[in-house]
Amino acid sequence: MADSNRSTPLRVLVYSNDADTRRQIMLALGSHPHPELPGLEYLEVATAPVVIDQMDAGGIDLAILDGEAAPAGGLGIAKQLKDEIDRCPPVLVLTGRPDDAWLANWSRAEAAVAHPIDPIRLTEAVVTLLRSRSAA
Repeated sequence: MADSNRSTPLRVLVYSNDADTRRQIMLALGSHPHPELPGLEYLEVATAPVVIDQMDAGGIDLAILDGEAAPAGGLGIAKQLKDEIDRCPPVLVLTGRPDDAWLANWSRAEAAVAHPIDPIRLTEAVVTLLRSRSAA
């Protein structure tokens, strides 16, 4: 796993129209959530058009999208990204409740974590997605 020791941080896009939600996500994950992975560099995004622009531009290793964001929810954005971007990076969606997992499946996101943000569950999901991406 030669990639695991690279010094270039992994770029994580964090989308929510709520600055507090973005802050909670970044605090939950920290700057280096797993010793086998490089550190994380965050790109905070508050609007859907900027998510699309940034993902189209490339260089993102993981997108975390708030399914409760307004006016454009992360589930719909995830679906659009998966439909429109070849080799789209992994997407994790935050759902309103655990019963909304079916929406995450519909959106084609690779992982879902329910609000309120649980740092342990979020970190486990993010590390799993980033490790599988590094191995690919």
